[in-house]
Amino acid sequence: MKEENSSKNLLRSAKIVVAPETFALLSLTEEEWRKILEDPALSPRMTAPFMIFRDSFETTLLLDNVDFANLRKFLTDPKVETGFRLLSFDIVLPFELTGFLALISTILADAGISIVALSAFSRDHILVKQGDLSAALAALRGDVDEIC
Repeated sequence: MKEENSSKNLLRSAKIVVAPETFALLSLTEEEWRKILEDPALSPRMTAPFMIFRDSFETTLLLDNVDFANLRKFLTDPKVETGFRLLSFDIVLPFELTGFLALISTILADAGISIVALSAFSRDHILVKQGDLSAALAALRGDVDEIC
């Protein structure tokens, strides 16, 4: 990979966008996931970011607090972790790029900040706890172009 497309250079030219919402991460049972699929009223709103990821172990949902509050009363026993803020790296990343999330993870790990890493088709995102948001932004400030 060319030097100008290295993880460090791309991070340096990236803008971090902090979503205004606070998020919850849920692990659902098969029964709860089927209940959501069968009732369109339980679907997330299309006005806030959300994620659905299903693997052979569980179905994971990332929902903002509004969608989580609407859904919570219909769930019997979800595993839930709340209080996340979503940081999006607003730069299109080439598929052959290596180490972008590793670089971000290292910067934040060195600052003692735990993350949940998320990748979309062309951009990477992380979740940090609300209480760690200021420290995470401070740790990343010198390595990115802009934070908003």
